[in-house]
Formats: sequence, structure tokens, C-alpha cells
Amino acid sequence: MRGPDDEAPVLSAYRRGDWQPSLDTAPLPGATRARLALVPHIVAHSDRRWWDGVHADLPPLSGRRELVLSAMELFRHGTVTIGGVGPQSADAFRAALWESAGLPGPLVERWGAMLYEGAARRETVAPDDALALVALPGNTFTCLDSVLEQAERSACVWVRPSRREPLSAARLLAALLAVGWPPARLGLYPTEQHTLHGLLKLTDRHVVYGGAGLAASVRDSPALALHGPGRGCALVPPGTGAGIAGAADPLAPLDSVDSVDGMVAWLLPLIAADSGRFCSNVRTVVCVDHDPEPLAKALAAALDALHPGPAPDPADPRWPLTAFRDPTEADRAAASVRDRLRPGDHLLTREPTVVTGTGAGTRTGGDVYVRPQLALLRSDPAAPSHPLIGHEVPFPFAAVLGATADAARALADEALFVYRPPATPGGAP
Repeated sequence: MRGPDDEAPVLSAYRRGDWQPSLDTAPLPGATRARLALVPHIVAHSDRRWWDGVHADLPPLSGRRELVLSAMELFRHGTVTIGGVGPQSADAFRAALWESAGLPGPLVERWGAMLYEGAARRETVAPDDALALVALPGNTFTCLDSVLEQAERSACVWVRPSRREPLSAARLLAALLAVGWPPARLGLYPTEQHTLHGLLKLTDRHVVYGGAGLAASVRDSPALALHGPGRGCALVPPGTGAGIAGAADPLAPLDSVDSVDGMVAWLLPLIAADSGRFCSNVRTVVCVDHDPEPLAKALAAALDALHPGPAPDPADPRWPLTAFRDPTEADRAAASVRDRLRPGDHLLTREPTVVTGTGAGTRTGGDVYVRPQLALLRSDPAAPSHPLIGHEVPFPFAAVLGATADAARALADEALFVYRPPATPGGAP
């Protein structure tokens, strides 16, 4: 007897120059019952031996940049053929990402444009003979930029997609194949989490994205470029209007005191753009040598005002929010903020945190969102220490606190992304 999953599509792996099924599969999020083919370590090990036997005979690949840009045009606007899925148009791709990953159309459009622009601007490098691995996260497909970079740089690139969102990686490989990229020089290796360590041993160069736990587990691998938590931090001196990022002393008091409204306008996109899903989004706002409460209250009100009404509009072109396909993940993400609050802290955003959309185009049962949140922390300004400093969640969130100049420098040293107000209104941070 055939079960309901027998007719569901199974997204294939891509190995040895072809789309390949697997006896090992995992379900994809969403209601389509689609599944993902998984590659066991023993198969990947065999594929490395296969690659070692064929790569010396492959002809040189020239014109890589032109192929990459042509592939990105197809990725964004064209129809490509994906193993196990079949032909997929750009509209079908957007619909699939919305259904499985909760990514709204405006974000898909924006992130696709960012990928193209990044590829077009990147400095060209001479390719080498390395077999590269790129292990992707599930929060944003803009990290496919590392796949494009390694494709230009390496003899071959294996992509380990996130099991939560493998569709964008599969579409990118299909686009590269469609414009003439040699099949043997590409691989799509969905795996169980524990298999990642085996892939690191099988490949020559590695780019790995992941949270703090994953980052700690792979930190000692050789030839590793690790993209862990960004801990985005914004420094707000006791005035603005002078000095820019990169100044000799970025925490020096500034000549004029800007309005709170001006600070809010600067901080809002740093916190809430891209649904708060980038590692570069601001998670901590540090008010240097001044009271953080006025800015925190104004910023919380602005975040509350981004999504008026009973639930967010996923089609909002400026401030789109992603939907959680597993409601328990939404509850867990929101609770991770509340559970880290300490006596004296205040969650200043007032709108309901976890909400269910019921508007036009909503899935049966509703689309679950987590609204932006902001917490005002009470800690020692001379030595701030708090579990919400740098805390990363898959929705817009920031913690605001006060700190001395020395303490602010220490916090900035722990962040990969540090922002300071621009020199002039509308300027770049």
C-alpha cells in the first residue's frame, strides 16, 4: 500500500556530476510533505576518492565570473531544473521558500539582488586545486555568496545546505549547471549534523556558518573560515554630528547632541532590516556615558509601530517578517529573550510577541510570527555582563544598556560588527 509521502517530492543530492536520490531522507518544513535526500558519510568518503581520480583530467575552467553572473540572473529570474523537483520558475521558487521556510517575497527579491551585486563587485582571484566545502545556515540564503566565491576560487565546491532551507542552494547549483559550469566541479551534500565533521576531514578548504555551539565544535579544523555569531553592536556616544566609523577614538564625546528621533531613525534598520536574520544585525545598543532609558523607550515604540494591526504583513516591502513554520520554534525563540531577563530589566516593546496571521494568502492554520522585541538592561556600567548582550534570535531583537567608555570598548571587541552614528544625517555608519 502506498502512503501519502510516496507522492511527495524528494529534493536530490548532487554527486559525481549528477542529481542522485538516497535511501536516507529527512522531511522539509512546511505542509508539502517534501523530503530531502541525505548523503551518508561513507558515500561522501567514496565521492572524495572519485574526485581525486577525475579532477586531474578536467579541462581548465575559464570565464568563471561571467558564468557566475549569468547563473545569478537565472537564479533570480529564470527557470532551472532541480533534481527531484523538476523545472522551477522564479515564482515557484518564491512560493516554495514561503511555504517551507516562511521567507516572504520582498526578502527573497532583496537577498537575490544582494547576491548578484556581491558577486559582481568581488575581486577576482586565480583558482587553485582545492576541493572546498561550504556549510550553510538556514536563516538567510545570502550566505550563498560564499558558494559563489569558492566556485570561482576552487577546483570543486561541495555545498552542505541547511536541512531547514536547502531549496536556495539546490537552485543555485542548478543555475550554475544551466549556464555551463562543469558538473564534476559541483556537489550538493545534505547531511545529518554529525556528518559535518566528516565532510571537514574530506575537503581541503572549509567555510562554515553556524551558531555558537557549532562554531565551538569545528573551531580547530584546519583551513577553516568560520562564520559564527556576529554579536552586532551599536555604540551611541553622548552626542552625534562629528566623527565617523574608523575615527582614532570612536568613543570620544561628540560636538552636538543629536535628537533621540535621529538616533532611532539610524538604529531601526540596523536592528529590523532583513527580518533581523543577518549576523550583522544589531543585537546590542550601548549608550556610552549617558542614560540609556530615553533612547530605549523611543526605539521600542518605533519597533512596535513597524507592524501595526493584529499581525504582520508578509508582503510589507520595507519591514517584512519571516513566518515560523514550526510554532514551537517561534515560542522557543521568543522565550529565549524573556528567560534571560534579570531583576531590574524591562522588556519595553508592548505589542504581542508571538502572533498568528489570518489575512489574505495565509496558510491553513495561520502563519506564526515573532514581532520585534527590545529590552532595557540594568547592569554595572563599568563592567556590563548579561546573557542578552549579543543574543541572536531569528527575529529583530536588541538589548539597550549604558556603559562607560572603557566597558563599551570591551563590548565592541567581542562583536564582529560594530556601528557608530554617521557624521552627517543620512550618512553611512
